[in-house]
Amino acid sequence: MKLELYKFEGCPFCMRVMNEIREEGRNDVEFHDIHQNEDDRQRLIRDGGVEQVPCLFIDGRPLYESADIIEWMRANPASADSRG
Repeated sequence: MKLELYKFEGCPFCMRVMNEIREEGRNDVEFHDIHQNEDDRQRLIRDGGVEQVPCLFIDGRPLYESADIIEWMRANPASADSRG
C-alpha cells in the first residue's frame, strides 16, 4: 500500500497527523510539503481536487481531515517491517 501525506510546516492539523505517525513509529508514509515543492502542490490540486492539507493519498486516493486520517491509520496499522 502506498501512503503519501501532503502537508506544510506550521499547519496545526498536519502536526496532529505527523505526531500520530511518530507515535505509531510508522515509516511507511512518504511526505510532501506543498510549500517547499510546487510539483507536489500541483499534484495535490490535480489529483485531490483542492489545495487542502493534510491529505493522505492511499494508493492514489485522497483522504482529508486530520481526524479522519488518524482514524484510518489506527484502523490500518503499519506492518511490522514498516515500523521504525
